[in-house]
Amino acid sequence: MNNRLKVLFWASIAVSLVLVLLFETNVLLPGALADEVSVQFVVVTLLELLTICCIPLAVRMFRFKKIRGDIKNGHYMKWAFLRLSLLALLLVCNTLLYYIYMNVAFGYLAIIVLISMIFIYPSESRMKSETTIEE
Repeated sequence: MNNRLKVLFWASIAVSLVLVLLFETNVLLPGALADEVSVQFVVVTLLELLTICCIPLAVRMFRFKKIRGDIKNGHYMKWAFLRLSLLALLLVCNTLLYYIYMNVAFGYLAIIVLISMIFIYPSESRMKSETTIEE
Protein backbone atom coordinates (compact mmCIF):
# COMPACT_ATOMS: atom_id res chain seq x y z
CA MET A 1 0.00 0.00 0.00
CA ASN A 2 2.68 2.46 1.02
CA ASN A 3 4.98 1.31 -1.80
CA ARG A 4 2.96 3.13 -4.48
CA LEU A 5 3.40 6.36 -2.59
CA LYS A 6 7.13 5.81 -2.26
CA VAL A 7 7.35 5.06 -5.99
CA LEU A 8 5.57 8.34 -6.76
CA PHE A 9 7.81 10.23 -4.35
CA TRP A 10 11.07 8.87 -5.76
CA ALA A 11 9.86 8.82 -9.40
CA SER A 12 9.13 12.55 -9.34
CA ILE A 13 12.61 13.22 -8.02
CA ALA A 14 14.11 10.86 -10.61
CA VAL A 15 12.19 12.51 -13.47
CA SER A 16 13.45 15.90 -12.32
CA LEU A 17 17.02 14.62 -12.17
CA VAL A 18 16.69 13.12 -15.67
CA LEU A 19 15.44 16.49 -16.94
CA VAL A 20 18.43 18.20 -15.34
CA LEU A 21 20.77 15.66 -16.92
CA LEU A 22 19.21 16.02 -20.37
CA PHE A 23 19.32 19.80 -20.33
CA GLU A 24 22.79 20.07 -18.79
CA THR A 25 24.25 17.73 -21.42
CA ASN A 26 22.50 19.71 -24.20
CA VAL A 27 20.44 16.74 -25.33
CA LEU A 28 17.48 19.08 -24.90
CA LEU A 29 17.86 22.76 -25.77
CA PRO A 30 17.98 24.93 -22.62
CA GLY A 31 16.53 28.41 -22.89
CA ALA A 32 14.34 27.58 -25.87
CA LEU A 33 11.68 30.10 -24.82
CA ALA A 34 13.90 32.58 -22.98
CA ASP A 35 12.97 35.35 -25.46
CA GLU A 36 9.24 35.09 -24.75
CA VAL A 37 9.28 37.64 -21.93
CA SER A 38 5.54 38.41 -21.70
CA VAL A 39 4.54 34.72 -21.69
CA GLN A 40 7.33 33.98 -19.23
CA PHE A 41 5.97 36.59 -16.81
CA VAL A 42 2.52 35.00 -16.85
CA VAL A 43 3.92 31.49 -16.40
CA VAL A 44 6.22 32.55 -13.53
CA THR A 45 3.35 34.31 -11.79
CA LEU A 46 1.03 31.33 -12.25
CA LEU A 47 3.59 28.81 -10.95
CA GLU A 48 4.50 31.03 -8.00
CA LEU A 49 0.85 31.26 -7.00
CA LEU A 50 0.30 27.53 -7.50
CA THR A 51 3.37 26.68 -5.45
CA ILE A 52 2.50 29.10 -2.67
CA CYS A 53 -1.04 27.67 -2.46
CA CYS A 54 -0.30 23.97 -2.96
CA ILE A 55 2.50 23.54 -0.44
CA PRO A 56 0.45 24.54 2.63
CA LEU A 57 -2.54 22.65 1.22
CA ALA A 58 -0.51 19.48 0.79
CA VAL A 59 1.15 19.70 4.19
CA ARG A 60 -2.08 20.45 6.08
CA MET A 61 -4.53 18.49 3.89
CA PHE A 62 -5.34 15.85 6.48
CA ARG A 63 -6.52 18.46 8.98
CA PHE A 64 -9.75 19.14 7.03
CA LYS A 65 -12.82 17.47 8.57
CA LYS A 66 -14.11 15.97 5.33
CA ILE A 67 -10.74 14.42 4.52
CA ARG A 68 -10.32 13.11 8.08
CA GLY A 69 -13.72 11.46 7.82
CA ASP A 70 -12.82 9.97 4.45
CA ILE A 71 -9.54 8.63 5.88
CA LYS A 72 -11.42 6.98 8.74
CA ASN A 73 -13.59 5.26 6.11
CA GLY A 74 -10.49 3.67 4.56
CA HIS A 75 -9.60 6.15 1.81
CA TYR A 76 -6.15 7.07 3.07
CA MET A 77 -4.35 6.03 -0.12
CA LYS A 78 -6.54 8.22 -2.32
CA TRP A 79 -5.82 11.36 -0.31
CA ALA A 80 -2.16 10.57 0.30
CA PHE A 81 -1.67 9.98 -3.44
CA LEU A 82 -3.40 13.26 -4.28
CA ARG A 83 -1.33 15.17 -1.75
CA LEU A 84 1.93 13.74 -3.01
CA SER A 85 0.88 14.18 -6.64
CA LEU A 86 0.33 17.91 -6.09
CA LEU A 87 3.91 18.43 -5.03
CA ALA A 88 5.40 15.91 -7.45
CA LEU A 89 3.75 17.63 -10.41
CA LEU A 90 4.94 21.03 -9.20
CA LEU A 91 8.48 19.72 -8.82
CA VAL A 92 8.64 18.34 -12.35
CA CYS A 93 6.93 21.40 -13.88
CA ASN A 94 9.20 23.87 -12.13
CA THR A 95 12.28 21.90 -13.12
CA LEU A 96 11.20 21.72 -16.75
CA LEU A 97 10.21 25.39 -16.90
CA TYR A 98 13.51 26.43 -15.33
CA TYR A 99 15.37 24.97 -18.28
CA ILE A 100 12.86 26.08 -20.91
CA TYR A 101 12.93 29.72 -19.79
CA MET A 102 16.27 29.72 -17.94
CA ASN A 103 14.61 31.75 -15.18
CA VAL A 104 15.97 31.16 -11.69
CA ALA A 105 12.54 31.69 -10.13
CA PHE A 106 11.50 28.25 -11.38
CA GLY A 107 14.68 26.73 -9.97
CA TYR A 108 14.02 28.23 -6.56
CA LEU A 109 10.41 27.05 -6.66
CA ALA A 110 11.56 23.53 -7.53
CA ILE A 111 13.97 23.56 -4.59
CA ILE A 112 11.23 24.80 -2.25
CA VAL A 113 8.87 22.05 -3.43
CA LEU A 114 11.60 19.44 -3.03
CA ILE A 115 12.22 20.54 0.54
CA SER A 116 8.46 20.55 1.20
CA MET A 117 8.16 16.99 -0.06
CA ILE A 118 10.33 15.89 2.88
CA PHE A 119 7.48 16.84 5.21
CA ILE A 120 5.08 14.40 3.53
CA TYR A 121 7.47 11.52 2.88
CA PRO A 122 5.28 8.37 2.80
CA SER A 123 6.66 6.34 5.71
CA GLU A 124 4.86 3.69 7.74
CA SER A 125 4.96 5.82 10.88
CA ARG A 126 3.44 8.77 8.99
CA MET A 127 0.64 6.57 7.69
CA LYS A 128 -0.11 5.27 11.18
CA SER A 129 -0.15 8.73 12.72
CA GLU A 130 -2.31 10.19 9.93
CA THR A 131 -4.85 7.40 10.03
CA THR A 132 -5.29 7.82 13.79
CA ILE A 133 -5.85 11.60 13.83
CA GLU A 134 -8.41 12.49 16.47
CA GLU A 135 -10.91 15.33 16.17
